[in-house]
Formats: sequence, structure tokens, C-alpha cells
Amino acid sequence: MSSLTLPCQREIDLSSELNVVLQDNEWHFSYLGCDSVPISDRYVLFRMALNSDPHARVIGDGFQMLAQTAGTVSHPLDVGRCPDNDQSYRLYASHANKRYYNYLVIEDKDQYQLVGFTSCQRFAGYFELVVEEETTYLIAAIDGEQTLPSDWPNNRLESLIVLQHSSLAEIYQQYAQAIQRHHRSRDGVTQLAPIGWCSWYAYYAEVNEQHIRANLSAMQGELAEVEWVLLDDGYQAFMGDWLTPSEKFSGGVKALLQSIKAAGKKPAIWLAPFIAQPESALFQQHPDWFVKNHQGQPLKAEDVTYGGWRCTPWYVLDGSHPQAQAYLTHVIKTMREEWGVELFKLDANYWGTLKGFRYQSGVTGVEAYRMGMQAIAQGAGEAWLLGCNAPMWPSLGLVDAMRVSDDVERRRQRFAQIAKEIFYRSWQHRQLWQIDPDCATLVSLADQATDLASYEFHRNVLLACGGVLLSGDPLTELTSFAKSSLQQLIARQHQTQETSTPTSLALNHWRLALTPNHELHCLFNDQATSQHYTLTATQPVDWYDYWSGEKLVQQPAQVLDVSLAGGLTSRAIVASTERTHSSYRE
Repeated sequence: MSSLTLPCQREIDLSSELNVVLQDNEWHFSYLGCDSVPISDRYVLFRMALNSDPHARVIGDGFQMLAQTAGTVSHPLDVGRCPDNDQSYRLYASHANKRYYNYLVIEDKDQYQLVGFTSCQRFAGYFELVVEEETTYLIAAIDGEQTLPSDWPNNRLESLIVLQHSSLAEIYQQYAQAIQRHHRSRDGVTQLAPIGWCSWYAYYAEVNEQHIRANLSAMQGELAEVEWVLLDDGYQAFMGDWLTPSEKFSGGVKALLQSIKAAGKKPAIWLAPFIAQPESALFQQHPDWFVKNHQGQPLKAEDVTYGGWRCTPWYVLDGSHPQAQAYLTHVIKTMREEWGVELFKLDANYWGTLKGFRYQSGVTGVEAYRMGMQAIAQGAGEAWLLGCNAPMWPSLGLVDAMRVSDDVERRRQRFAQIAKEIFYRSWQHRQLWQIDPDCATLVSLADQATDLASYEFHRNVLLACGGVLLSGDPLTELTSFAKSSLQQLIARQHQTQETSTPTSLALNHWRLALTPNHELHCLFNDQATSQHYTLTATQPVDWYDYWSGEKLVQQPAQVLDVSLAGGLTSRAIVASTERTHSSYRE
């Protein structure tokens, strides 16, 4: 190891096999070592001593959508159900140091420190916090996937940045700008977010043609602004055969989507482009297009990671294979040009990065996935690409929108879980991609139900974060609560496309300028005990409940004290400088 002193006088220990170019706060790495030695899955770039309090809050991303880490420097906590190192996903050993993929933020003494990879062209990057002799060290590493440098087209690794600021919003903005220098955003990132309906959470894989037509008919009158119709999983004959409909769609998917367009709505469709089940014609006819295991046989996903949620075993399409790329382009182009699809929900994208033996030697899973996504983009043209169950940083610059949470369920615990997942990634909205917080589910089903407070909590999360807005309820069965909530969420989208800003990594108070004269405060409590909040304004204002329009104080005031009971509770409150508050509810 060698040493390097940064402009801020901090010293780091640097691998002697690396060349580093330092520009402002960003480091660009290239490899100078032996080109016949494989690069391991923990190739250390540098290590640096940290002066942070062990109890300082942290947030770090995961490699795939379902993984994030929060907690403190000394006590990290998994946010979601599926960490990268659990027994299902197995990206690294469960007993190894916790990996914070992509970026790590530390909140310490009214300052935020961020270390983050600004590029992900070939290698996944991550950070570890390691304690040695009472000193905490930050280690930056990449997953070389055991590739040989002699097989690489060049010796560039990835770039990263080190930032510090008193404002969390500012530090995230600086970080996003650095990422955009390496990964140009797609056009949809700054367009109006889609507002529509998705079939999955109403009917799951049992969806049929009649379900779609019934909900299409409901998208009139009070629901006329529900513009997109997303046909989710269940229409295809087999996973992998996306152009072949199942028996439930005897009239054909093409004709159904065209009828959606004829009704004045926008057709959208789900597919999982990087996986196929063994019964599919794709796998039966082209097994050579798939990633191989050590024995030279098509790799089953379950042998190296989570095997999939249905129609398993899943085999992994090799994004580095030219014929597989041509196939992906053909499927997407056919759906766009002949079927009229204007948005593609691309699910199970993570599986496109699985490690194995590919057509092109020296190509990592990250690189092969990006090749496959570029083939998809070629077929999609100007249509929207929505990533789901995706590898996060490998998708930079390749999708218009990105799911940032686990699947929603009409259950108190799941609403609380996905709120954290959404909030930790909300800064990415309209900077890296439009965030997709998953569907608004406000109507109970026979086997999936919760209480009113939980539904109110869920709608307040969607209100705070913004992004893609899709109803997941059967539109023909909306209650008055669900319908009015959906309408007011749509109204929020018309007022602003931005996401709220948190006051700290506690994520219990979010602020958003709805209009020049109306500021929204969203408050959340998922603790067992009651919590107290003090809302402030720069001048005396009128305070209103967002959903009911009820005036909360008789006279304008600069301060409003609010308490939330324990459990899963929330409020949405508007501070208005206008004499009338009607404009924020239109």
C-alpha cells in the first residue's frame, strides 16, 4: 500500500497497483498491476481512518433493489427483507463485513459525509467500516468478479467521490451531478411522471383479459386522469416467451393493448427480459444464449442466489451474447411498433448480473447486464423503461424510472418497511431516474387487509415522495376513501414533480414546496411511543390538514406543535401564506 494526502489533509492508504487521478473531490482509478492475476470480489482500492462517532447514523445502498443498510456506524441494521448477504441472495458471505454498495452517508455532529461511486460501467463498488485498535477505517473496494485484466478492453476501473456538507439535500445534489458526468440520464427522467393503473396488486398472476377491460372502463369520469394501463405478469405463456400470450388472453395481447390505445389511454407492459423458465421456447431453442455454470451447462439462478418467485428454475440470458442482444431488441421493438407499448416495466433485472461463464470472456455480470439493457433501449426508442428488482448502480443511465422499494402489501409491517426504503432513495428522483415507490394500494382484498391508519400512512408516504403514481387496486371496487386519496395524489403531481426533503436521516419530517405559497409537511411515526414535532415558517401562516382541508389554528402562526401517537401514524399539513387555501387542493 502507498499513501496519498487529500486536499483536506486527510491521508489514505492506497493500493500500489493503482493509478489515481484526483479532480476536485472525485477520484478516477486505473489498474497498473499484473494482467494475468484475476481481480477478486474484494479488490481494495483504499482505506481511510474515520473520526465519526460510533453512534452516528448511517445509510448505505445495496447492490440490488431489496437491500439497504441503516443504523449507526457501530451497529448497522438491514432496512428490507432481503440483504445482499442473506441466505437467499448470497452476494457475499453472511459473516463478512457489512458491505455498503454504491454509497455511504454518515450523519455526525450536524455534518454529512458521503463517499460514493460515481460510475458503474464494469465493476460494482462498495464500502466497509472496519474497527482496528479502536480506530474505525473506511475501506473502498470493487468486485472484480475474478476477471483477468488481460481480457479487459482497457485498464479503467471505477470513479468515486468524497463529499462533506451541513445540508443533506446539497450533498445528494452534488453527488448526483458527479454521477451524471459518467452516466447521462434518459429523457424520461425530467418528464412528467406516469399516472396510471397496474394489474399486479389487484389480480397478481391470475390476471385475464376481462380484468383489464373492466378497469379500463372505470378510467373515466372522476378517474379520467388515470392515463396509463400496465399489464403486469400473467399474460405470457411462459417466462421468456414474451410475445406468446397465455390461454387467459385468447384474444391476443396485441389486440388488447390496441384497444387500450383506442380508448385514449397509454399501454404499458411487464416483462422479465433476463430470465427464462425451462419450458419456454426461448430456452428450449437457444440454450447457448444463456449464462453457463462451471460444468458448461446453463446456470440455474437458485444455484448462486434467490431462485425466483414463480415458474422456476430461472435461467439467465447472457447480455454479452450478440444473438441474445438481437432477441431483446426484437421483442421490445415488436411490442413498441406493433403492439403500441409506450412503457416497459422490466422486472427481475438483477438476475442479468449473475456471475457465471459468458459468451464474451472478461466481461463481468455488470457489463453484460448493461449490454443487454442497451439492446433493450435500442428497441424501445422513446418509450419509457422502468427498472424493477434491478441492480441499482449497474442501471445508471439505462432506465427512465426505477422501483426503489420492496413490493407493497396491504399490511401494516410492509407499509412501514417500504416507507424507509423509499425515503432513503428519494433523493435520486429526477436526478438519476424517476423513483417508483410502487403502487397505491388503499382497498383491502379478501386475503390482504389492514387498518385505516396504515392506509393513511401509505398515502402520506406517496404524497411525500412523488414519482411514478400507479394505483394497484381494482378500480371497479374503490372505496370513497381510496378514490378521493388517489385524486388528491394526482393533484399533488400536477402541482409539483419534485420529491420532499427530509430534515435529517431520522426521516420522520419531510418538507415540500407545493406552490410558491404552500409548503407541505409530512410527518411519520413508526415507533411504539408518541412523538412530538414542531413545524416552523418564516412568517405567520395558516395551517391546514392536506387531506380534509381543515384549518388547524384560528389565527396565522409561525409555529405549529403536532403530536403523533405511537404505532404507525402520520400527518400531512400545509402551511399557506394565502388567504384562501383552495389552490393546493385543486
